[in-house]
Amino acid sequence: MIVDCAIVGGGPAGLNAALLLGRARRSVILFDDNKPRNAVTRHMHGFLTRDGVSPDHFRALAWQDIVQYPGVKIDRNRVISIWRVNGGFQLQTAGGDGGVFYARKLILATGLKESLPEIPYIHSFYGRSLFSCPYCDGWELRDKPLVIIAEGENAFTLTRLAYQWSKDILLCTNGSNELRDNELSGLRHKGIVVSHERIASLVGEDGILRGLRFVGGREVQRTGGFVSPYWKQASHFAESLGCLMNENGGIHTDGLGRTSVFGVYAAGDNSIIAPAQASIAAGEGSKAAIGVNADLVKEDFV
Repeated sequence: MIVDCAIVGGGPAGLNAALLLGRARRSVILFDDNKPRNAVTRHMHGFLTRDGVSPDHFRALAWQDIVQYPGVKIDRNRVISIWRVNGGFQLQTAGGDGGVFYARKLILATGLKESLPEIPYIHSFYGRSLFSCPYCDGWELRDKPLVIIAEGENAFTLTRLAYQWSKDILLCTNGSNELRDNELSGLRHKGIVVSHERIASLVGEDGILRGLRFVGGREVQRTGGFVSPYWKQASHFAESLGCLMNENGGIHTDGLGRTSVFGVYAAGDNSIIAPAQASIAAGEGSKAAIGVNADLVKEDFV
């Protein structure tokens, strides 16, 4: 059996792509091993009609929409390899009930994988009172004393952005210093305290931040904040298939999700990198689905 399109990744991008292709009467298989990057987050924000919904509830609602279309099937196994075969694609899944699948077109909606600075207990607070995106969680932290943990060159950008939600900000570079002199002076002009001390640990209970302890023993009180993670592609499929990458480390695509490899499309965080918003990813999934359907129509309408 050959389906029109295989979608690898069941986040907002993959889900929305499956929905549109199902409505276009396409045969689709959506691979989703239920390991989303936003699993640590209790609430999604900024998605119209779903502001504050949990990621699990959002996915359940999406599946309810998708299963109405008989052309779409969901496979809960993890895809472990993809090959080009006879102008299409062969996908191999893992697990005892894994198998081999064939598709004419392929959408990679595999997202990104993030890693946090190596600070003791940071994972205990991430997704509860320490977040990566002010647009997603800044409202809940408004006017609180915040910490920005950013070791790289985007420390200034993230801190300047967070200032929109709170004016009481401590920027911690955790021993690094990528700030330019004009950036440093600009932050201090706004009353933002900058510390280059290394962080010994974060302090708090049940995921609620109370403060930070530096290596020298000094402690400061903070009740929440933002951290700049390190990002990388969550899968190797784009690289193994030969897709061109963009300057930000994302998969290069055109306006309808087409990659540099014929028949391969990309949607969501793995192509746009930032901003990593669920609503944007869903829109990217919609565009990729339109690209897939448009190309299939051209191929078949002869």
